[in-house]
Amino acid sequence: MILLVGAGPMAVQYAKVLQGMEKPFVVVGRSQQSAGNFNASVGVQPLVGGVEAFFPSIHAITHAIVAVSVEQLEYTSTYLLENGVKHLLVEKPGGMTLEAIERVQALAQAQGASIYIAYNRRFLASVIKARELIEEDGGVTSFNFEITEWSDTIQKISKAEGVKENWFFANTSHVTDLAFYLGGKPRQIATFTAGGLSWHRRAARFAGAGETEEGALFSYSGDWEAPGRWAIEVLTLKRRFIFKPLETLQVQLINSVAVETLNIDVTLDADYKPGLYLQVKHFLVSDKSGLCSLEDHLENSKLYARIAAYV
Repeated sequence: MILLVGAGPMAVQYAKVLQGMEKPFVVVGRSQQSAGNFNASVGVQPLVGGVEAFFPSIHAITHAIVAVSVEQLEYTSTYLLENGVKHLLVEKPGGMTLEAIERVQALAQAQGASIYIAYNRRFLASVIKARELIEEDGGVTSFNFEITEWSDTIQKISKAEGVKENWFFANTSHVTDLAFYLGGKPRQIATFTAGGLSWHRRAARFAGAGETEEGALFSYSGDWEAPGRWAIEVLTLKRRFIFKPLETLQVQLINSVAVETLNIDVTLDADYKPGLYLQVKHFLVSDKSGLCSLEDHLENSKLYARIAAYV
């Protein structure tokens, strides 16, 4: 049996995927209000009271999807691990701080459990096609990405204490994870930061560069006080792959200035939250390729902490 923890908007998206797969599942939410909204959206009534109200249960839980708010990720994952759940798909970033992620990973290792962090953009049709073509071209030679966030918009969002101060983990890691997933794992990196915001005091501007383990060079930048958006460009000996927005794939061929949008099958990304269907499919079967393990995510988060001036 699959347990879906959470009854908010993200949990609704997971429920739609599970229904599309015809997979039986049970849902646990916290409040009557969120449970009512969930039921109205997908026609399934969650149990109210959180995971504490669910255990001990008559259901044998084989897999759990944790789709709670950022500040509840560590507690919920810990509770599930302590109650014997061995396979978890946890919404990013798995914990609000680097220390929280480390604690969850230590417990998962002690319990012999497998945890994956839900970076669904790894499973976008654009990303899958690009990886296929990158391999065809002989690999990545260089890449660059932009990590700008819209500060004025974020400032108005109501979040639990600490979430905005760790916004790079909570949100920006989406594009950073995808950039390194496409381009390669860094071997060395130089990072620079400047400024600060009322809600993210440690930095507001970011820049850096480095080299991957495969020898590709990369650079990144982001200015949270200026216009911009997430974007990634990956270069090979034959092509430049442009993700701007991330859900689309544009290609520029060598010795050409023309940029063309590739016509790819985006049916799953149109029918469900982009990338979510294939992510859940890989989590539920033995093929874990493409998923971000908690162990890898912890190592990546140490890098993100340097980029964001959290350490």
